[in-house]
Amino acid sequence: MGKGGKSDGEEQNMAAWLVAINTLKIQPFNLPPLGPYDVRVRMKAVGICGSDVHYLKTLRCADFVVKEPMVIGHECAGVIEEVGSDVKDLIPGDRVALEPGISCWRCTQCKEGRYNLCPEMKFFATPPVHGSLANQVVHPADLCFKLPDNVSLEEGAMCEPLSVGVHACRRANIGPETNVLVMGAGPIGLVTMLAARAFGAPRIVIVDVEDSRLSVAKELGADEIIKVSTNIQDVEAEVELIQKAMGGGVDVSFDCAGFNKTMTTALSATRAGGKVCLVGMGHHEMTVPLTPAAAREVDVVGIFRYKNTWPLCLEFLRSGKIDVKPLITHRYGFSQKEVEEAFETSARGGNAIKVMFNL
Repeated sequence: MGKGGKSDGEEQNMAAWLVAINTLKIQPFNLPPLGPYDVRVRMKAVGICGSDVHYLKTLRCADFVVKEPMVIGHECAGVIEEVGSDVKDLIPGDRVALEPGISCWRCTQCKEGRYNLCPEMKFFATPPVHGSLANQVVHPADLCFKLPDNVSLEEGAMCEPLSVGVHACRRANIGPETNVLVMGAGPIGLVTMLAARAFGAPRIVIVDVEDSRLSVAKELGADEIIKVSTNIQDVEAEVELIQKAMGGGVDVSFDCAGFNKTMTTALSATRAGGKVCLVGMGHHEMTVPLTPAAAREVDVVGIFRYKNTWPLCLEFLRSGKIDVKPLITHRYGFSQKEVEEAFETSARGGNAIKVMFNL
């Protein structure tokens, strides 16, 4: 047994298991033994991500396929219950946000510092690895980040989606001279917008097909909002609207949807010598006007998850540079009925941005 807390055997650990398409069941979840550098964390806040919904609806997300029952969830924060014998920086009672991916630290990508690209990554709720929508989980201490006193556990769980926006802004070199276009005002589009502002972007235009999402984006600080269609024939006219709304060149475009039309718009709207960062992955393959963009030396960069983002996310939250609280629109407890209702709410979309479990 590690330092502090009680052994796992004193209570049954329960988790939300994905057992079949559209079927989640709260069932016992046996924790692994606590290693010397691990901590046992009692989950307090777990958010639902789009990937969780994909797994529920189809048992797959991109190339990852669920082949046997799996615990769902990866956006999380909680309270330390027990620490391993060699853990120095955390003690029972500490509130922490958990980075969900465990890399190998041996491969070339890890050694070069790009551990998010590790081929051996073990990531919460990415098959065959179990997730964190559970009473308790065991996780490496170095991936548990202590929350500042003025940052709530829910905000701690929001570090995961916010990390995507922060990593995207780093990849695109956002700063005080970068005018930004965001394609898509869903949860990831909104956190990317908030991150871009925190990185100093002076002007941000965001576009979406839904009025309700655009109104949220405006409330959160977008300089201009533009409603667009799903018709690819409208790209030329919409690019004109975007460039007019920006009032100057679009230095960086973030495609937070990842469809033919959104990427075509981003490539066409970005100024010569600018950047397009592909964040969303709506389509596995796309047909886009790459040659004209290349002729204007528009750089295209991709992102995959994030690396070394939790400390900066927590500083943005602590300082008030970013406020993620308005993104949390729905809250549920951890019962069978509420777990089912929460996923239905998230899948339905509408006015739901981030659905959060309070355990």
